[in-house]
Amino acid sequence: MTGYLNQSIDTAMIRSMTAYAQRSAEAGSGQLTWELRSVNQRYLDLSLRLPEDFRILEPDIRQAFKQRVNRGKIEAGLRFHADPALESARLRLNEELADGLGRLIGQLGRHTPGAAQPDMAHLLGWPGLVIQERPDFDSERGAAMDLLDQALAALVEAREQEGRAIAGMIESRLAGIEAQVAEVRKHLPAIRAGLEQRFRDRLAALEHPVDPGRIEQEIVLQLQKLDVDEELDRLAVHVAEIRRVMNLDEPVGRRLDFLMQELNREANTLGSKAAVVETGQAAIELKVLIEQMREQIQNVE
Repeated sequence: MTGYLNQSIDTAMIRSMTAYAQRSAEAGSGQLTWELRSVNQRYLDLSLRLPEDFRILEPDIRQAFKQRVNRGKIEAGLRFHADPALESARLRLNEELADGLGRLIGQLGRHTPGAAQPDMAHLLGWPGLVIQERPDFDSERGAAMDLLDQALAALVEAREQEGRAIAGMIESRLAGIEAQVAEVRKHLPAIRAGLEQRFRDRLAALEHPVDPGRIEQEIVLQLQKLDVDEELDRLAVHVAEIRRVMNLDEPVGRRLDFLMQELNREANTLGSKAAVVETGQAAIELKVLIEQMREQIQNVE
């Protein structure tokens, strides 16, 4: 088992849920910009901000995220800055309305001779007088989806990069757990001998003699109660399982969180059996290492 436990995380596949990505590109009539932010969440929670002309894409956008991301609270915003030159080229005058307004102005002038003529700049603000022709936006929508694919790839890469940093931290804590387990194992023979001797001394100090067979039974019983071999073995098994899980090519955050609970349970049991300083100190150090890992695993997808 020792050789297996000493395996390291060579190509950890874990991803962090905390990441940021932004991508921009020129579209047919302006500039598109995607901005993606991701933080930890138990499930996939996607919040979208889209310009009105791009809302028709929402089902496709959500499907794109589901195909690339499994967990995390994600805020995704699309901005579209139209080209001012193209915007002005699409303006045209509502000639029918302009003719009607012209007739009304002429009639009003005949009723109020000498009155100032209306300002043309103000007339342009008349509702419906200036019509802005809207493009079909098909090419812009297609460009938005292509750009989203690039932004999602960047987000996933950022999550993987952060995941590699988390994996390195976890590996160092796993090595720390193995060191504590090895240290306790090294002291076990001396610990058992010391406990047995102290128990014999206490029995020898009793006023009434005790049957030697009874003494042996009591010693064995007490040593069994304080035996930590099983806890040490389970700690080693959990460490090996964490390393295996971290190399899976799939979301593993929930599995790792469960394994942290299992590690913590064994550390607590080890602490409850601490009959000597060495075991008690190891239990405390184990809990510190496990808590440090647990905090980071909360961000793992």
